[in-house]
Amino acid sequence: MRPSIATPFLAFLFVASAAAQPAERPKAESMVKEGVTFLKANGKEAFLAEVQKGGGRFHLKPGSTLYLMVHDINFVVVAHGANPGSAGLNRKDIKDPDGKYLVREMVKVGKQKGGGWVDYKWPNPTNGKIEEKSTFSLAEGDLILGCGIYK
Repeated sequence: MRPSIATPFLAFLFVASAAAQPAERPKAESMVKEGVTFLKANGKEAFLAEVQKGGGRFHLKPGSTLYLMVHDINFVVVAHGANPGSAGLNRKDIKDPDGKYLVREMVKVGKQKGGGWVDYKWPNPTNGKIEEKSTFSLAEGDLILGCGIYK
């Protein structure tokens, strides 16, 4: 069988897309840690208002999929940088298309020392398609801050 010219090109695309995802991981972790710093410096009320307000420093911006989402330890959304209307909703029983309880996992992992990553599938706000996503979660007091990247 003769090798196709497309084979090296497809291999390049796979490597390029796999390389893009790890490059976003530090940005997501940094946004969460910046959120913790802002929370400690300005208080809970100011922090949640900053996440909720359109165009705020933790809000979804054109051309980016990074934003903060904040849950309390009871799985209630207290602020969301891409969907402010979800504030007040209990997300304990929300599942991804594969049946994973993603918010339960984010709260559990976020409470661990240093936080951690949770993998699941979710609609990408830039294109509306269900895609693989990984969210870094970290607890600060009774809040769980998270920022995700699409793979």
